[in-house]
Amino acid sequence: MSLESSKRSVLLITGMSGSGKSVALKTLEDMGYETIDNLPLAFLEPVVNTRHRASDPLAVAVDVRTRDFSSDHFLQELEKLTNDTTLHAQLIFFECDDEILARRYNASRRLHPLAHERLVIDGIRLERHLISPLREDAHFVIDTSHLSASELKGQLRRCFLPKKAPGLSIFITSFSFRHGLPREADMVFDARLLKNPFYVEELSALSGEDKAVGAYIQEDELYPSFVQSVKDLLSTSLPRFEEEGRGYLTLAVGCTGGQHRSVFIAKTLADWLQMTKKHVKLRHRDLKKRKTA
Repeated sequence: MSLESSKRSVLLITGMSGSGKSVALKTLEDMGYETIDNLPLAFLEPVVNTRHRASDPLAVAVDVRTRDFSSDHFLQELEKLTNDTTLHAQLIFFECDDEILARRYNASRRLHPLAHERLVIDGIRLERHLISPLREDAHFVIDTSHLSASELKGQLRRCFLPKKAPGLSIFITSFSFRHGLPREADMVFDARLLKNPFYVEELSALSGEDKAVGAYIQEDELYPSFVQSVKDLLSTSLPRFEEEGRGYLTLAVGCTGGQHRSVFIAKTLADWLQMTKKHVKLRHRDLKKRKTA
């Protein structure tokens, strides 16, 4: 284990109002950080040193909204944390062009924290003057002028994802089209193009959990290409979902009755995903329970 990796990670978030700090804080929370917004500077060092979950990374947002804010005071507190040998403290400054910030505030009709009695653009310029020293001492400057929310999330995950961050949780469900699509589904796959075991007398009363049904489905000439196309799509899309900070993804596999094809394909996908993903859960929404003697 390296020296840096053994230290507690503390990210200090600051920058221009409207530049994406709230999105960043929420993204870091989803990545496993304990997050605190608008913390008074007088509480910063005590909070860092008295946290109950000392092993969890911490992200704290401090800006002009903070009650005792000043750039000099902030830099003094930053120096204390960076000199602490038990911490790995970094300052992230969020930047954005003045004109773009003004358009964001005008579009949302929110008040800029320094523009209650002046034009929005004047409040933005005053804020930039007050916090400019922080930009010079920042470890990272992230300019969101032309970044979408998903691009910002991806950049944060690439730079600050903890080793123990919670991964993407994948839920796979089989279902019957007769009973409607699962409302929670993010991606839906239709297994009705495969031959239906229901019409085979010895398989009709069984389900996709039975080996005989699985063998029958795999004999369909369309089966290999169908399953491979689904795997190819997931292999391409899952890394992007993870990069964008998605916490949950629901995959739904449907067939006519929700008993045979969808059950087998859903289980096949779950077994495949579990080889590389930690958080995979499988359920069969419409699978009928068998009667026991």
